[in-house]
Parts: sequence; C-alpha cells; structure tokens
Amino acid sequence: MNSKRTAVVTAGTGGIGLETAIGLAEAGYAVTVIGRDAERGARAVELIDAAGPAQRARFLAADLSSLDRVRALAERLAAEHAASGDPLSVLVNNVGAMFPERRDIDGVEASFVVNHLSPYLLTESLLPTLASGAPSRIVNVTSGAVGLARPVFDAAEPPGGYYGFHWYGRAKLAHLVHTLDLAARLAETGVSVFAADPGGAATAMTDGTLTDPRIVSPGLRLIWPLVRRKFARSTSGPASVAARPSIVAATDPALAGRTGVVIGPDAVPVAPFRAATRPELAAAVRRLGERHAPVTARTGA
Repeated sequence: MNSKRTAVVTAGTGGIGLETAIGLAEAGYAVTVIGRDAERGARAVELIDAAGPAQRARFLAADLSSLDRVRALAERLAAEHAASGDPLSVLVNNVGAMFPERRDIDGVEASFVVNHLSPYLLTESLLPTLASGAPSRIVNVTSGAVGLARPVFDAAEPPGGYYGFHWYGRAKLAHLVHTLDLAARLAETGVSVFAADPGGAATAMTDGTLTDPRIVSPGLRLIWPLVRRKFARSTSGPASVAARPSIVAATDPALAGRTGVVIGPDAVPVAPFRAATRPELAAAVRRLGERHAPVTARTGA
C-alpha cells in the first residue's frame, strides 16, 4: 500500500491557509496549496519547504470564485490521484472572502459563492477520491460570524439590505450546516468531516474590510466605534495561532474515527452553533447547493 499522505489547502498562499499548509507539511503530508496568484504561490512553496518537510510542497493556480474553475480543479486533482495511486488524505477548505459592497458571480451573490458554494462543490466533486483513500479527512474553516447570521436559506440571497459581515456570516453558516450534514452522510465511509474555527487573525481578508462600517447593519453602525474595536481585537492575533484548529482537525490522532466535530479557537472540540444542527436548514442548504453548484460528474475512483 502506498504510504504517502497528501493534503490540499485552498487559499493556501497566505495567512491562515499558509500556516495550515506549513503545519501539515511538518506533520508529514505532501501539501498542495491552491490560490490565484502564481508569484504568491511560489513564495508559499518556498516557505513551506523551508520548514524541512519530508515531502516537497507544490502550488496549483485556480480562481476559487469561479465554479467552472472549481470543477476543473477537482477533475485535475482526481485524475492525478487516480494516476499516481496516492490517497488524498486531507482536504482543507480554507477559502473565504468578505465584500463591503454587494456583487454577483455568475448571477449569484459573491459571498455565498466563495464561502459556501465553492468549497461545497470542490468537496462533493472529490468525495470519490477521498473515499478511495480513506481514512481521510475534510476540514472546513468556519467563523464566529455565524452567530450573527440570519438562518434562512430559502434562496442564496436573503431578503433585505446588503451588509457584508452579516452575509459573510450567513454563507459561513450555510457551510457549517453542510459540514455537519456531510459528516452524517459519510459516517460509514472512512471520510471524517470537521469544522475548524480559527477565532481571528490579521489576514488579507480582514485587513481593511473590517474597518468599513458599511459591512454591518444600521443598528450596529450606531455603535460603530465599539464594533470596530471588537473587530480589531478579534483580528489582532497571528495567523499561526489561528491555523491551529485546522491543523488539529486534519492531523490529531485523537480524532481518528470521529466525525462531525467542531474544533474551536483553542484547538479543542466545542459544541456546534445550535442553528447549524437543524435538519430543516440542512435540507434547505442542500437544495441550494444542488441548484447553484451541481456536481456534473463524479470524479475519482
């Protein structure tokens, strides 16, 4: 049996994703980082390899805001693993984005695409590859912003005005709902599914975006100085610390055989946000994924 362990980390060229990739490489995984920028990707590979891992890292370019590019990436990864025989041991869906102003991607609100539909589609497309290499793990990065999300998923876009932080939280809630639902679905397959909450860190996503009062609802704008200070405190930590929950979820032997576990900011299991466990929300989120990000063909073994 091939003993090589491999990991894929999306948005892995900087911030929490890069620190996660370094941690996985140090744990013995051959890491592939996914990102848009080749220069950042090359630099990320240098930093990962500088840690002296047994397996060299590599970079693959993909714009994860495009569902067509996500499908192409999944097809490539599945084909590579089928050809090499190496198992896909870990998939870390670290991609995330917050937008101060509303925008669409192919007719769907951008935050919902990037924070939920993109990792949903990548994961669903790679399930045969992950199952064929079991035991394997899926780690979906969540956020404390789910606590301010409106738990209504009749459509990809909720009614009412656009407020970037709340819509980011809602998309992250959709993905947390999907994570727990997927864990139940895959319970007997050898594919474990975890959510990892990094807490907060200074990253490219939080730099600048969280200083714009337009991202919160009018009620919170009335106390914006307090809200901004809270945002500043919550994003002041190093990315290396924020990556610990993802690394633990991906590698901790104590989690072997477990699934549907949320790893909190202190890198220990915590209770999931209650709304994310509601069966009716799971069904609604599942319908949105099937409608807006259909898996056109199952790839892999």
